[in-house]
Amino acid sequence: MNLSERDLKIIWHPYTQMQGSSAPVGIVRGEGSYLISEDGSRYLDMISSWWVNLHGHAHPYIADKVYRQLLTLEHAIFAGFTHEPAVQLGEMLLKVLPENTGKIFYSDNGSTAVEVALKMAVQYWHNKGISKPKIISFRNGYHGDTFGAMAVGDRGVFTKAFHDMLFEVVFVEVPTAGNEEAAINEFYNLIADNQDIAAFIFEPLVQGTAGMIMYSAAALDRMMNVCKQHNILTIADEVMTGFGRTGKMFAIDYLSTKPDIICMSKGITGGTMPLGVTACTREVYNAFLSDDRTKALFHGHSYTANATACAAAIASMELLLKQECQYQIFMISEMNKKFADKIKNHASVTDVRTMGTILAIELKTEAGTSYFSNLRDYLYNFFMTRKILMRPLGNIIYIIPPYCTTSDQLHTTYTAIEELLKTLNKNE
Repeated sequence: MNLSERDLKIIWHPYTQMQGSSAPVGIVRGEGSYLISEDGSRYLDMISSWWVNLHGHAHPYIADKVYRQLLTLEHAIFAGFTHEPAVQLGEMLLKVLPENTGKIFYSDNGSTAVEVALKMAVQYWHNKGISKPKIISFRNGYHGDTFGAMAVGDRGVFTKAFHDMLFEVVFVEVPTAGNEEAAINEFYNLIADNQDIAAFIFEPLVQGTAGMIMYSAAALDRMMNVCKQHNILTIADEVMTGFGRTGKMFAIDYLSTKPDIICMSKGITGGTMPLGVTACTREVYNAFLSDDRTKALFHGHSYTANATACAAAIASMELLLKQECQYQIFMISEMNKKFADKIKNHASVTDVRTMGTILAIELKTEAGTSYFSNLRDYLYNFFMTRKILMRPLGNIIYIIPPYCTTSDQLHTTYTAIEELLKTLNKNE
């Protein structure tokens, strides 16, 4: 019995309707941009295994640092104790985060990093004796699968069973190129009409799960500025966009206005293991300092600041800051732009979006754009038969590759996309 068959007997997979689903591909090894299956097939991982892998699979430098850390200290309780990897990683992060960032809070993953941010924001006002229970968020956003993260994300099929259990959120349109002024005016009006908003949370410049929807830094700057004028905290969810994905270290590096709270995860460890970080300004942190113990932030996890995960993150950061990695990010970004220009007028393409290492292609369908587009399975299987891992968001295909990806590997992917477009054009 192979790995896939054994899996089907016992495993429940994420985001999968298990009834009728095909057998999962059994992966036995990773190597650079490739995932290698038990039958020896090599799959180009063009989505960085759900956007987490920065430097390639089984990277020897990260592996060595993790190995050495495991021989020294695998984990220690982080209440009342600390350790070198947590302190060193915090120091490294504060050097690359905006200057107004002053404190680092560790958790386990992207969803919990968002939960921490939301609790920080609401309790910040509570500690000041001000009731501000509402959050403002973009429509169609995604911030995770825990309850707070679900509440500030899109109220759709993913969360339908839980709608009555989610707290109140004020939703606004994303200021994309076609509706920028209308969306910003709507934002201004909602803020003027709601005096009890604690914070504005957003995926900066790129909404990932929504279909890699992109919008301008200038528009986000305007929205953040009005928040500051109305004493509303701003929360940047950099879980997907952080650590070079948009071409800069963080998407907020394109902004003039800087957020009060920043959420990080996914690529922080180079895709090695889970780790979440919520960073905040000293002003936010200071609101929790008091002789009254009830004003402390009552949040924590058994694996908070896991020493092994922090060691992996330090190694990933060291690789990321090297000139070679920065060149790779630039190379991928430039190749994406050129390919986007090449296909943008194709008959089967509605829109092409690119920012940094992210390339998204919205394909024409009679039913319009939808996460549940019937085209999705055809697209997934089209690339899988060519040994390329893509995970379409409905009728939107995208690449967000590891930074070790070569120009030849990108050309292989682009060629497959062009083959797909020809196939779609013939079927029209």
